[in-house]
Amino acid sequence: MQVRSTSMRGEIVVRRAGARDVKRLTRLVRGSRAYEGQYAGMVEDYRVGPDYVETHRVFVAVDAEDAAGRVLGFYSLVLAPPELDLLFVENGMQGRGIGRLLVEHMKSEARAAGLERVRVVSHPPAEGFYRSVGALPTGTVSANPPAVAWDRPELEFLVR
Repeated sequence: MQVRSTSMRGEIVVRRAGARDVKRLTRLVRGSRAYEGQYAGMVEDYRVGPDYVETHRVFVAVDAEDAAGRVLGFYSLVLAPPELDLLFVENGMQGRGIGRLLVEHMKSEARAAGLERVRVVSHPPAEGFYRSVGALPTGTVSANPPAVAWDRPELEFLVR
């Protein structure tokens, strides 16, 4: 399923990610300014691999007018248990509706899969974004050192 949307930059297409996208997705995660400073260690060795893309519902937002197919953002929906595992928008492209488009797409995918709710364990700086697109707070996930050294907000999307 492809979804098209018009943004300030032109037409954006959301399509299923493939093995050809994994390097771009890994760079997007590792280069995210949201993970600078105290959060940098969490993503410095992170890798989105072909097995991950094959196992989960991973979708990318691309500029339809860009011949190189530049990835502007992506998300990953895990079906069991239902969770929005990853959602990233390229630095410099945030605030242009791409994250909102990806969340709407994720909700439609979740509905099509028969899900009623989708959990999100948020990176602390992203909590405001998730709330702004309809996620409801449900609690806090405690730190789990050394992997994650800080508590994280837990939210959920109601998708039915």
